[in-house]
Amino acid sequence: MSSLLEIEDLNVWFDLPDGGELHAVQGVNVSVDGGGRLGLVGESGCGKTTTALALMGLLPSNASAAGRVLLDGTDLLAGGEETMRPHRWVDVAIVFQGAMNALNPVQTVGAQIVEALEEHGQARGRTARAQTGELLEAVGIPASRASRYPHELSGGMRQRAAIAMALSCKPQVLIADEPTTALDVMVQAQILELLDALCRDFGLALLLVTHDLPVVAQLCDRAAVMYAGEIVESGPVDSLYHEPRHPYTRLLFAATPDLHGGDIPVSIPGSPPRLDRVLQGCPFHQRCDRAFARCTDERPLLKPPAT
Repeated sequence: MSSLLEIEDLNVWFDLPDGGELHAVQGVNVSVDGGGRLGLVGESGCGKTTTALALMGLLPSNASAAGRVLLDGTDLLAGGEETMRPHRWVDVAIVFQGAMNALNPVQTVGAQIVEALEEHGQARGRTARAQTGELLEAVGIPASRASRYPHELSGGMRQRAAIAMALSCKPQVLIADEPTTALDVMVQAQILELLDALCRDFGLALLLVTHDLPVVAQLCDRAAVMYAGEIVESGPVDSLYHEPRHPYTRLLFAATPDLHGGDIPVSIPGSPPRLDRVLQGCPFHQRCDRAFARCTDERPLLKPPAT
């Protein structure tokens, strides 16, 4: 049986002011089953958010995308905006990184959710306002707060409002892009518990974009590790944690603090490579503690583990 969301050979380029190109996403292949939860993890700048924006058809004007994004068999990228628009927010929705930037500061949170409902033909007028109140209640915000502006809400409340907006058209797939950024630890835990409950209650498939590996372990059953625009390893979260096969995956977990008082985290040396230049060999070889001669010329292929 095919997956609900399948990403096949996704590539994204950005045109640079000097005439060059930045190949931000390179040959990404991942899938999410109906009701499944996939964590897309990696360091900042590895292409995670660009991948999420490409899935929604929300890349900036200087970007181009190629490949296939299949939603229940329909290629969302095949016909550009004409193909994407009927599915955006209705079948696939996103919670953007940083709710204060995602919400319109001069409209009440209720008006913004009503707009989403009306724009996509889900409800109008009094019915849309009633549904907005129900959505806010579902994410832990009193319906009376619908008349508040974003700056009148706390960071956690704004994030909850953004989640309510993403759920407004009852999507099948929810993309959460760093949903706990800039929130304190207690509020982060509340937002993660909310996402977990909503995925269970609504049967949502979740694509969680994050650099926080403990969050992935808490929410997801599978993960895909991204480095320099490529997926270097993917599989069940437990397998990646206990038996990582790519050196970057191993070092990424080793750099994560152990809340149970285990090993001291060790940072990965160096920095990710620049993607506006042609990369020779394995993109990770200059930072890798197990690199050998072939790594400077050959790129390792992502293969399923031996059985």
